Amino acid sequence: MQLVLSKSFLSLLLLGSTAAFAQTESQAESQNESQNETSKLFETMQSLDTQLFDAANHCDYAKLTALVDENLEFYHDQGGLMQGRQAFLDSIKHNTCGVMVRELVPGTLQVYPVKGYGAIEMGVHRFHHPGHEKEFPAAKQLGMTRFLDPGADEWQVGEARFLHIWQLKDGAWKLTRVVSYAH
Repeated sequence: MQLVLSKSFLSLLLLGSTAAFAQTESQAESQNESQNETSKLFETMQSLDTQLFDAANHCDYAKLTALVDENLEFYHDQGGLMQGRQAFLDSIKHNTCGVMVRELVPGTLQVYPVKGYGAIEMGVHRFHHPGHEKEFPAAKQLGMTRFLDPGADEWQVGEARFLHIWQLKDGAWKLTRVVSYAH
């Protein structure tokens, strides 16, 4: 009787540990899928950030138009609220194009999904205001040689935090909200 009871207990114990292992394995697979989706979203946002600011740095208004939603809202801690894609394009054209270069500060990008909408992208960006080419080599590539000033000590550099909200609609990502702060 005791042998039968021991075998039954051992069978039950093995069955329970197999079920626990299967559940743990299933949880691990689900976690891996979630991590893969998060990694893919991060790569997508990183690519969109690069595309957006490559276009802004090169004054590529067609590319900016394609990336920015018509009803964009841009909140700037010093400049206030700007509404609409055209106002954004005009601001780039009249205030930043050929005057400064934006770069993402390495290691600061954070990405979070927004269920049923798209994603939030956050980070720190750095703005280089040209004084001479030696400080930021990309200036020459961007045609900023008109700012050449061999006597300048350094380029002015400013950093700020940003939050971008991107919408995925009909297979295309569009920037719908921008918050730029802590300048």
